[in-house]
Amino acid sequence: MKLSIGGPLKLAFRPWVEGLENVPAEGPAILASNHLSFSDSFFLPAVLDRKVTFIAKAEYFTTPGIKGRMTAAFFKGVGQLPVDRSGARGAGEAAIKSGIEVLERGELFGIYPEGTRSPDGRLYRGKPGGLARVALATGAPVLPVAMIDTEKIQPPGKVMPKLMRPGIRIGEPLDFSRYQGMEHDRFVLRAVTDEVMYEIMKLSGQEYVDIYATAAKRRLSEAAKAEKEAAKEAAKKEEAAKKEAAAKRAAAAARERIEGGAVPDGKPDDPDGANGAERGGAAGVGRPGGERSGS
Repeated sequence: MKLSIGGPLKLAFRPWVEGLENVPAEGPAILASNHLSFSDSFFLPAVLDRKVTFIAKAEYFTTPGIKGRMTAAFFKGVGQLPVDRSGARGAGEAAIKSGIEVLERGELFGIYPEGTRSPDGRLYRGKPGGLARVALATGAPVLPVAMIDTEKIQPPGKVMPKLMRPGIRIGEPLDFSRYQGMEHDRFVLRAVTDEVMYEIMKLSGQEYVDIYATAAKRRLSEAAKAEKEAAKEAAKKEEAAKKEAAAKRAAAAARERIEGGAVPDGKPDDPDGANGAERGGAAGVGRPGGERSGS
C-alpha cells in the first residue's frame, strides 16, 4: 500500500501532518482517530513509516462478484482484519480480540472509537467497549488522532475526488496504566473513552455531540424518510387540489352555457299560454250566441 498507493496519495493531495514525533519508532501503540471519510484508513498509514492495522467489516472480504473480489484482495493485501458484525455483541468482541493480537506482536493498531463515520462532520460519543478494553488489557499507550477535512475530498454522491490538502494531527500518548486490571468496570471504560475523545476534540476542533454516531445516523435516516413521505403527501394534495379546481371550472362553464341557452330571441311557442288565451278571446267576441251578444 505504501508503495502503490501511499506515494501517489501524498503526491496528489499533499496532506499536512503534525505530531509525527509522538508515534513510537517501535513497540505497540493504539491510534485512536476520529472518522470522517473512507479515505481516513489510507491517509493515516500513508504518512507513517510503520504499518497500521485497522479492523474492517467482514462484508469487504465476502462481497461476491469481480468488484467484491478486488475489494477483498485489496484489504487482505494491506493487512486489514475482517470483523463479523452479525454476532450478538456485534463488532465489539471481535475488535477487542483482533486489537490485542496486533498489539502483542508489537505493532500499531488503528481504531475509530465512534464506531462509524460521522454523518455530518461532528465528533460523536466514543463507544467504550473496543478502545478502552484493548488499552487496559495490553497496557499499550493510546495516541489520539484527528483527521481534518478528509470528508471534503469526496462528499457523498461525488464520483471524482476533490484535490485538496487534508490534515492529520497526532497527539501525545495517553497512559492508562492506573486502570490496569479494571477492563471490566464499565465506569472505568467510559472514563478512558471519554478522555480519549476529549483529546481528539481538542486536536480536531470538531463540535462534540454526546450521542453515538449510529443513533445520529438513524435519526437522520428517519428524518429524511419522514421528509420524503411529507413531500409525497404534499404532492398528492396539490394534485387533488388541481383536479378539484379544474372540475369547478368545468362545472361553472357548463352552467354558463345552460343559462345562456334558456333565453332565446323572440317569444316562446306556448299554445296553451298567453297566446292561446288571446286567440280564445277573439273567437268568443265573434261567436253567435255568445255572452256578449246575448246581453
